[in-house]
Amino acid sequence: MRDDDVPAWWRGLGLDGLVDIHVHFLPDQVMNAVWAYFDRASEHYGTEWPITYRTSVEERLKTLQALGVQAFPALVYPHKPDMAAWLNTWARDFAASTPGCVPSGTFYPEPTASAYVREALDLGTRVFKVHLQVGGYDPRDPVLDDVWGQLAEAGTPVVAHCGSGPIPGRHTGPGPIGEVLRQHPQLTVVVAHLGMPEYAEHLDLTSYPNVHLDTTMALTPFTEALMPFPRDLIPRLGDLQDRIVLGSDFPNIPYSYATQLQALADLDLGDAWLRAVCSVNGSRLLGL
Repeated sequence: MRDDDVPAWWRGLGLDGLVDIHVHFLPDQVMNAVWAYFDRASEHYGTEWPITYRTSVEERLKTLQALGVQAFPALVYPHKPDMAAWLNTWARDFAASTPGCVPSGTFYPEPTASAYVREALDLGTRVFKVHLQVGGYDPRDPVLDDVWGQLAEAGTPVVAHCGSGPIPGRHTGPGPIGEVLRQHPQLTVVVAHLGMPEYAEHLDLTSYPNVHLDTTMALTPFTEALMPFPRDLIPRLGDLQDRIVLGSDFPNIPYSYATQLQALADLDLGDAWLRAVCSVNGSRLLGL
């Protein structure tokens, strides 16, 4: 499948378009820093990581429109204190001026987190992102307890990069986020990247009623060469039809957008599964 084929593919499933819960738009200076990091991917990850959609904001939005991505968040995330609040403001402003973009937010373990998360919720933020590898913090930090409580009560999803791929962090893996869920069992966590490489352990977290997993980069040839998804877990993905949701990591992917969709289609889990993953579940999570 090529990108030009994508609209015909989702129309063939009977969909009006795609809902992608894991898309990144960032302030220019932050995105440029992210791209500079990927330029040195061979040092960090042992493999090259060319950014396929390294274009202007306007061109990236046109690409999503051409693909038929009808709803997406502009996921932001901090790597240090005193960064999350202004990222939240930027993300709300970006969403307000961008058709199809759902207001998103983030947080960091700092004394002001509870207040700015409350403000973000009050102003209509519908999804949050946390990146435990990049942020380098423990999600069990007591300063975040009220934040997790607010999000659990609101039913607002949190896309959490909590797996140890592509490289482990001090607080990645299913243990730390699992302890957060034990404290806040109603929390709506969307485990990014299917929890790679701890796939089975993160799938086990769906014993909590609102835990989902996104497909971001998982199952693609690029990722299969580094952190292959065990074939014996594929039936579990099928059983979790209402808990798996499309994510892509657009624009920061080293292959075409269509590659992610082809990887999902190649699982042969059926059209109903693809409809749920590529649109229905994302629509529900984002409150569309």
